[in-house]
Amino acid sequence: MKLRNDSQRFGAIALLFHWLVALAVIGLFALGFYMVDLGYYDPWYRKGPDLHRSVGVLLFIVMTLRLGWRFISPPPAPLASHKPLEKISAHLTHWALYILLFVAMVSGYLISSADGSSVAVFNWFSVPSVSGHQTGLEDTAGLIHYWATWAVIGLASMHALAAIKHHLLDRDDTLRRILGLAPRTNPSPSTGTHNYS
Repeated sequence: MKLRNDSQRFGAIALLFHWLVALAVIGLFALGFYMVDLGYYDPWYRKGPDLHRSVGVLLFIVMTLRLGWRFISPPPAPLASHKPLEKISAHLTHWALYILLFVAMVSGYLISSADGSSVAVFNWFSVPSVSGHQTGLEDTAGLIHYWATWAVIGLASMHALAAIKHHLLDRDDTLRRILGLAPRTNPSPSTGTHNYS
């Protein structure tokens, strides 16, 4: 498998970014959902948020690299069989996911640094506060973070369902390509893949 994308297939780096981000987002959402009801004496009361913050900062770095890679190695064009509305909705969904993920990550960082403290990442390094102590910032950022994360999960679910629909009903190579599998048929040079990176 090539490292870079080409006109027909996703490269190894794009596939790695896609699935790494997908796993991190699912894990962060599940952990965040779990943390809400933790009691003060629960061992995960402090461990959970520390892990959530650390993975969140690393995800921000990965997403920045992924966005840069998207410009260096553009994703394949949509399949010629896809309808114009499908192409437009896929394009808008992808960029909405990018924007919402960055909103979720930045707001999460602001929640943790609103008191002026830095955010420790697995004791490897710390990200200093850029806001200093700001009264009310934690609550505002928390509200934004809450809705942004739910929006990410909602759009990501639609994204996954669309890929399954293309695989089972349309029987095209959309899902196979993002799984790194060979196409079912040999496409013509003018045929691309659905932009599901």
